[in-house]
Amino acid sequence: MTTTPVPHGSAGLPDRALRDALATRPRPPRTGPLSASLTLAWRALLKIKHVPEQLADAIMIPILFTVMFTYLFGGAMAGSTHEYLQFLLPGTMVFAVLLITVYAGVNLKNDVTRGIADRFRSMPIWRPALLVGGLISDAGRNLLAAGLVVALGLVMGFRPAGGVIGVLLAVGLVLVFAFGLSWVWATLGLVLRTPSAISAVSFLVQFPLTFASNVFVDPQTMPGWLRTFVRFNPVSQLVEAVRGLMNGTAQASRIAAVLLASGLLVAVFAPLTMRLYRNQT
Repeated sequence: MTTTPVPHGSAGLPDRALRDALATRPRPPRTGPLSASLTLAWRALLKIKHVPEQLADAIMIPILFTVMFTYLFGGAMAGSTHEYLQFLLPGTMVFAVLLITVYAGVNLKNDVTRGIADRFRSMPIWRPALLVGGLISDAGRNLLAAGLVVALGLVMGFRPAGGVIGVLLAVGLVLVFAFGLSWVWATLGLVLRTPSAISAVSFLVQFPLTFASNVFVDPQTMPGWLRTFVRFNPVSQLVEAVRGLMNGTAQASRIAAVLLASGLLVAVFAPLTMRLYRNQT
C-alpha cells in the first residue's frame, strides 16, 4: 500500500497557497467613541423605522395635551382660549418632552434583557457607545415632540414675542434638561428589573412634579404651602425659563439655574450609569 506525501502547510495546503489565503492588508483601525456612538444611535433610529409605533407617545402626547387643555380649560382659566394658549404652550412643550425621556431607561433595559448589550460588549468598540448612542437617538425623539408642540401651537394661534430665536433657544434649553434627566432613567434601567417598572416609577415621579407646577395654572392662585413647593419645583424653574425665552423676557439667572441642574444630573448619574453598565455586562 502506497501513501501520498502530505504537502507542507496547514491542512494539507502548500505553503504558498496558505500565504496567499492570508490577508496581507493592515487591520482597520478601531472605531472611536464618537463614531461608535453615532452608529448605535442610527441603529436606534432604524428600530423606529421598522416599528413606528415607538413614536406614538412622542406624537400623541404633544397633540393631546396642547389641544385638550387649551380648549377644555382655556375659557375657564383665562377667559379666552387664545390668551391661555400663550401661557400654556411653553408648559406643554416641557411636559411632553419630559414624559418621553423615560424611553432612555426602557430601551436600555430591553437591550440588556435580550442580551443585545452582551453582544455589543464582545465587539471591539467603545463600551459605553450603546448608552450614548441611545441617548442621542432619544434626543431626536425629544426634538420631534417639542417641534410638534410649537407647530401645533402656531396653527392654533400661538404667537411668541421672543420670535424665532427665542423659540429655538427655548427648545434647546428643554433638550439640554431632557438629556440630563435621561441619565436618571438610564440608571434606573440598570437597577430595576423590568421595563414596566421603569415606566411606573417615571409616572409616579413625573406626574406629581408636573401637575404641582406652573405648567397649567399660575401658582399665585394656590395655597401658600403648595405655592412654596411649586416655586422650588425644578419643572417650574424650567417652564419659567422657557416662557421667558419665548416671550422675550428671559432672565439669565433662571436659564443658568436650568443649565446648572442639567449639568449636575449628568455629573451624578452619567458616571453611575457607566459603572452599573460595566458591572452588569
